[in-house]
Amino acid sequence: MSVERVQPYTVAEYLEFERQSPERHEFYRGEMFLMTGASRWHNLVVTNLCREVSQKLKDRPCRVYPSDLRVHAGDCGLYTYPDVTIVCGEEEYLDDHQDTLLNPLVLIEVLSDSTEKYDRGRKFEMYRTIDSLRAYVLVSQDRALVELYELQDDRCWKFSVASGLDEDISIDSLQIELALAEIYDKVEFPPPEPVEDDEKPADSDQLLSN
Repeated sequence: MSVERVQPYTVAEYLEFERQSPERHEFYRGEMFLMTGASRWHNLVVTNLCREVSQKLKDRPCRVYPSDLRVHAGDCGLYTYPDVTIVCGEEEYLDDHQDTLLNPLVLIEVLSDSTEKYDRGRKFEMYRTIDSLRAYVLVSQDRALVELYELQDDRCWKFSVASGLDEDISIDSLQIELALAEIYDKVEFPPPEPVEDDEKPADSDQLLSN
């Protein structure tokens, strides 16, 4: 939901407002957009991800941040709060407040019905303008499914996917593997929706007769 105002906000106005606001807002091209609360399962998946990635990187010069850290995608002007942000080496910030990161290595978004289309499309397009970004991870919250995009040497993004609690996903840019069973630890998935009669496949006798 946009914070209504006739004149566009400047970046300075947005940052001043955001640093005093109890709520978080995404900012893009002069507009602020209220970021609504997440479901319990969404929050649990984020907690599991932060725990697992932090443990894997414990002895490396990397830090893992949950969604309270703001990230700036410079070329397109987006200011937003990824669900999980991973940065390795020296961290670069917009200013001395050190609350707006400029050089994430990996960004992770946990999908929800209201944000999935945006996270897959326009948001990923804007994230790709971040020079330091090497991997983008999309994590479903209603089933065991993790999708990974990793930047290759030829500047193309390689796609891979892991599905099912017995699967792992390898993030080459971090040189780690994550078990989906750990990502979804204690998460309860909704029951599968019933298949309508007209959506069911033909029975085997019908298939054999064709």
